Amino acid sequence: MSQKRTVYGEPTPEELYLFHEGTNFHTYRHFGSHVTSENGESGVRFSVWAPHAARVGVAGDWNNWDGEHYQLHKLPNSGVWTGFLPNIHEGTLYKYHITSSNGDSFLKADPYAHYAEVRPATASVVASLSGYTWNDAVWRRKRRAPYRKPLNIYEMHFGTWKQKEDGSFYTYRELADLLIPYLVDMGYTHLELMPLTEHPYDLSWGYQSTGYFAPTSRYGTPQELMYFVDACHQANIGVILDWVPGHFTKDAHGLRMFDGTPLYEYADPDRAEKIGWGTLSFDFSKPEVRSFLISSALYWMEMFHFDGLRVDAVTSMIRLDFGRETVGGWKPNEQGGAENKEAILFLQQLNKTIFQYYPHALMMAEESSAWPGVTKPAHENGLGFNYKWSMGWMNDTLDYMESDFEQRPEKHNLLTFPITYAFAENATLPLSHDEVVHGKKSLLDKMPGAYEQKFAGLRLLLAYQMTHPGKKLLFMGGEFGQFIEWKDQDQLDWLLLEYDMHQKMKSYTRELNHLYLQLPALWEQDHEWQGYEWLNADDAARSVITYMRKGKKTNDTLIIAINFQPIPQVNYRVGVPKAGTYEEIWNSDEPRFGGTGGRTESLLFSEKVPFHQQEQSIEMTLPPLSVIILKRRTSNRRKL
Repeated sequence: MSQKRTVYGEPTPEELYLFHEGTNFHTYRHFGSHVTSENGESGVRFSVWAPHAARVGVAGDWNNWDGEHYQLHKLPNSGVWTGFLPNIHEGTLYKYHITSSNGDSFLKADPYAHYAEVRPATASVVASLSGYTWNDAVWRRKRRAPYRKPLNIYEMHFGTWKQKEDGSFYTYRELADLLIPYLVDMGYTHLELMPLTEHPYDLSWGYQSTGYFAPTSRYGTPQELMYFVDACHQANIGVILDWVPGHFTKDAHGLRMFDGTPLYEYADPDRAEKIGWGTLSFDFSKPEVRSFLISSALYWMEMFHFDGLRVDAVTSMIRLDFGRETVGGWKPNEQGGAENKEAILFLQQLNKTIFQYYPHALMMAEESSAWPGVTKPAHENGLGFNYKWSMGWMNDTLDYMESDFEQRPEKHNLLTFPITYAFAENATLPLSHDEVVHGKKSLLDKMPGAYEQKFAGLRLLLAYQMTHPGKKLLFMGGEFGQFIEWKDQDQLDWLLLEYDMHQKMKSYTRELNHLYLQLPALWEQDHEWQGYEWLNADDAARSVITYMRKGKKTNDTLIIAINFQPIPQVNYRVGVPKAGTYEEIWNSDEPRFGGTGGRTESLLFSEKVPFHQQEQSIEMTLPPLSVIILKRRTSNRRKL
């Protein structure tokens, strides 16, 4: 493994060997631009991989963007160009002036730049990552594997959570002071940020990047991002970054045809082109590309202390036929299959490397097919992630919840089928940005019925998610009932909190989040059958499901009853595992949440009436569009 540098010079033979082997996982320490001193002069060392270039120079604001007289030299048998330019300092704007083998000249941003101009300008900026003192040692020491812990993620887009009065963005530092108290108050354990890698187009949301080592300058400096993550950790909030190794933008200053040839992308245009997205796929067969990408992943964890990555569009990486089933056709692999074996090997190498350095990292895959073994260890031939977004649960659940009430009995299987695969992978249940944009409506507006019924439906949806096996994720705005779908340029409609039902919705989500933290049955056995048991999965006629969630201790067991219809179910009998007094610890229909106030009693006494394969049962009223959580009283437990 490469050692951490204290003095920057040209890449060493060992570093180059590992780079070309695909095992240099800290390339950012010796590629790119680094402020340093050589032979008594201060300046900047530049190093860039451009194996097919005839010449490479450095152009910048100090030489009128003409790099002809500021040439780098090519290291033998490496494809790497390097050079020290004196009298250049931090804050200098630059690009690489590349002359291709056929004589064409063009300017390219630095793939390893730590900072860039604010868009629409496209130059790289010489930047140091030093100068910030971290204060999150306590958080980092106590990090442990997340499997038996509560994990409740608030997903957000940095630029549109809140904006200043003039519509401009808050900086990383400024937003920390606004956002973090909100997250703590609301009871979230983690924050997930949509991509912060530098990108030219706002409406790509960061998913089409040009700077895999540059936090976007839209929101401030690298040190300000460090402050943001540090402040989150000091408030006991973990931070996950969306990261996109599947494809990159075609913008002229970016990675496309970097040295005049397909360097980072596949040479075969059919392999390179991401149909429908207008982007290019990385060529995972090249060891230098693997070194680049794995270094990027580690960079965000090492330099910015992110707790993990949510890896975007995994399915598009591992399937050669992705997006091409009916458009343009696709080329099978050597065995005639649709698997992109190079991408699979890359993901396995990525995850093995991350967990080697950061054993308790969160590596979450957005994988939308039924690909087996996404969260199976790489050494067992899995992809090696430790979490997968359960797109099946999300699709089935939202399909059901958007259905008119009279259609729900015939769609009852959408509630029951997800349990059949709930424990096949370590699942996160996502209600993400993708579901509330491009005409899909907000979560609140997806719900059928009148105004009050929409809120009841959203309360039901969030409590159903919270009581279903799997970790939790909610996109910003869902917590208070954003009515219009995410506008992706303007801030959330915070003015809605002036209206009673939205304020009650926010209070509901806050209380639900804090209840989740108190109940081990909702997270302690998320990934195994022992944590779940159906009571009745078959009451399609009344659109009711009942089940138990279980922790390690028997006394932690919860009874969950959900009524998906807008009419109450009176004298509804539910089996319970033990005789005793059962307390209603959650009722989504309470008036303080905006509900009708329907309930039986706060305390229910079991009867020796066998029901739902249990020896005891209780009789209760299920309010309309409601989630009820019951817990058996024990003499020594504290009241929730």
